[in-house]
Amino acid sequence: MELITRTLLLGLALSITNAAPAHQDEPAPEDGDAALPDRCEGIEFDAITLDESGKNPFFFKEGHLWNGFYGPVKPSTMFFKELDEHHHLGHVDAAFRMHNPENQDAHDHIFLFLDDHVFSYYNHTLETGYPKTIQEDFPGVPTHLDAAVECPQGECVTDSVLFFKGRDVYVYDIVTKTVKTKTWPHLPLCTSAFRWAEHYYCFHGHNFTRFNPVSGEVSGTYPKDARNYFMKCENFGHGGDHKAPKCSEVKLDAISTDDRGRIYLFTGLNYTRVDNRRNGLHAFPITRGWKEVTNGVDAVFAYTNKMYLIKDDQVYIYKTDAHYVLIEGYPKSLREELGIEGTVDAAFLCPNEHTVHILQGHMIRDVDLTATPRVINREIRLPLPDIDAGLCGPDGIKVFKGSQYYLYASPMILATSKIAPVPRNITSVMMGCED
Repeated sequence: MELITRTLLLGLALSITNAAPAHQDEPAPEDGDAALPDRCEGIEFDAITLDESGKNPFFFKEGHLWNGFYGPVKPSTMFFKELDEHHHLGHVDAAFRMHNPENQDAHDHIFLFLDDHVFSYYNHTLETGYPKTIQEDFPGVPTHLDAAVECPQGECVTDSVLFFKGRDVYVYDIVTKTVKTKTWPHLPLCTSAFRWAEHYYCFHGHNFTRFNPVSGEVSGTYPKDARNYFMKCENFGHGGDHKAPKCSEVKLDAISTDDRGRIYLFTGLNYTRVDNRRNGLHAFPITRGWKEVTNGVDAVFAYTNKMYLIKDDQVYIYKTDAHYVLIEGYPKSLREELGIEGTVDAAFLCPNEHTVHILQGHMIRDVDLTATPRVINREIRLPLPDIDAGLCGPDGIKVFKGSQYYLYASPMILATSKIAPVPRNITSVMMGCED
């Protein structure tokens, strides 16, 4: 099962939109194109940003770019022709894709920075009135930037843009148009920055370092060579020819939605977020999001801007801030926190309710989360024992068992049904497996 788990999640991690199959390599510049940059030689990018769709990245180098994780180098003016018409410059200092859903006139637009000016593009067309000076659009942000990256609310405290210049980071609030300056001396000098699948990367030379966009903290072993992760190059790579397994091989440990509407699947030591497919499906270690949970989970649920992760007889509770933060004093025992004895198979909480439904073997036990102390206020024998995971949503309750799930209209029907409904198969649309 561990092999299946790792294969599933590696398969999900490789399902990047526009990424090349693992056996293909980056095409080298053709004969006569010796002056063209080759990112497989280990170059330093000037800027990186996603396109307006949020699916394909642009990697900028001097007057050229790559559109995607795989493909030939092209002149920047094929996509942003006004750069040459207005500035005659062969480079981009920084770039980012705006995240501002409250202002559709700017949302998903691409902003490119050259010296003391900024260009705003949508559908490869320069917006009227641009270029402008940086101060006109982003007061308080310096000129001649090194890098920039968007940071939506929920990942940063507010919808923001991080601008890098030297060791200083200028955190620009796009609503209030105010700037806070931070210094992150432990982070390498970023020549470009990139947000991908809710993670943030500082590129320096041909390497990258993943960082926390709020604190600048670096966790894990870095730097790493970008050629192993963000492009396909001969003799480089970290995934091999892994394929997603058949959906009949899938088995969940837990599934949950947090109060921001983010849906997470947990399998083995990894998790995958599945509500936002714009960037593809990607698997990450659970410790990347919840660093104290080092041995997987048995059940997960969310309540009042907190995430409850249960493993064995322990409960870890995290604040759902810009990033998940373990509440002081946790983990605590299941008995102390929820009045439950033993281990848990699954747990779910329906929207706008205060009762968590705990599934243990043949039993479903209800706990009122508003009560102090918390105790079991109802327990009923289940018609369907040994559930792997459960999720309550607008269409009812899905309880997962192996590679199938059962749909119930309500917790009461789940608890009192004498006959289980017809099982439904997990599909590729749900989890990125192969039907």
